[in-house]
Amino acid sequence: MEKKLGQIFQIAAVFIGTIVGAGLASGKETTQFFTSYGYKSFVGILFCGIFYIALCSIVTKISSAHNLKSYSELMYTVSPNFFSKVTGTITTLYLISSASIILAGSGALLHQFFGLPKIVGTIIMATIALATLLRGTSGLIEINSLIVPSLLIVIFSLFMLYALLEGNTISFEYLKSIPPKKPSGLAFSTIIYVGFNLTCCSGVLVPLSTEIKNSKNMILGIILGSIGLTFLCLMINTMLMTNQPYIFKYEIPLLYVADRFGKLIQGILLIIIWCEMFSTEVSDVYSISKTLDSAFHIDYKKAIFLVILIAIPVSQIGFSNLISTLYPVFGTLSLIFVSQCVYFYFKHPSQKK
Repeated sequence: MEKKLGQIFQIAAVFIGTIVGAGLASGKETTQFFTSYGYKSFVGILFCGIFYIALCSIVTKISSAHNLKSYSELMYTVSPNFFSKVTGTITTLYLISSASIILAGSGALLHQFFGLPKIVGTIIMATIALATLLRGTSGLIEINSLIVPSLLIVIFSLFMLYALLEGNTISFEYLKSIPPKKPSGLAFSTIIYVGFNLTCCSGVLVPLSTEIKNSKNMILGIILGSIGLTFLCLMINTMLMTNQPYIFKYEIPLLYVADRFGKLIQGILLIIIWCEMFSTEVSDVYSISKTLDSAFHIDYKKAIFLVILIAIPVSQIGFSNLISTLYPVFGTLSLIFVSQCVYFYFKHPSQKK
């Protein structure tokens, strides 16, 4: 029982660590896709958690049933034709974009807090990620098992501290009175958000499902991870809601929220955000490199260097620009992949077990 619970916790940690990258950990992602829609954004976040459980469980069952090892194999399985190549290409482009966004986020984070040039923060992240990937990814679970609980503890502590000092601003009546920056479009924004996150984490979920060979534990881990992500997003969204319109001026909105609590709290938050960026960066580059290795026979280590060398210049477009432009585009395109997985799953009843 203890071993089972440990495995479920590890799966949940990897699941959260893969999704919580630069955008969510910094608050920028939540600001654009949820906070901007006012108090109804909380409904969108809850539905997001439900979608994670349902769709990621489908990906896990398909992967286990067909012994798949990479997201490219998943694409071909659910759509063995021209569309699999299109979806696979879109997924690769998305993951490269995600890796670039995280590098950009590292640059923005260190620039905002330490005043370092953004390129310096980007190079630091790329160098450490490269060193980790070259040593292999067997320690990915251990890394997330440490980072994810730390993230939850820090965000929860920040939320409680905020509630004690600003309790009158987090009542439902006050939140409801805040006019939304975007009066409509929450449903579409939620679907896009789920779409690109599912595409992102499929690169980790597919090989993990095959390696663990226990769909029940995988699904329980996904459920636990989805619940953790939902509560995390709800707390972040609450703090961001009560700090409008100031949060829209910052690339790292949560650091602005933590500013009132002093440099120590900001420093702790910065470290946690950076660590989450790091774990997601490693997951993204690993997913792409493994696919390049299996699909195009590019040596894994060479693929790592190739992906990093592409991601660094792309990251210099700017953190806000990347999130505002690339996320919605690839989120919309990733809905093709989601639709294919759902259709394939219900077309083959034997995989529902």
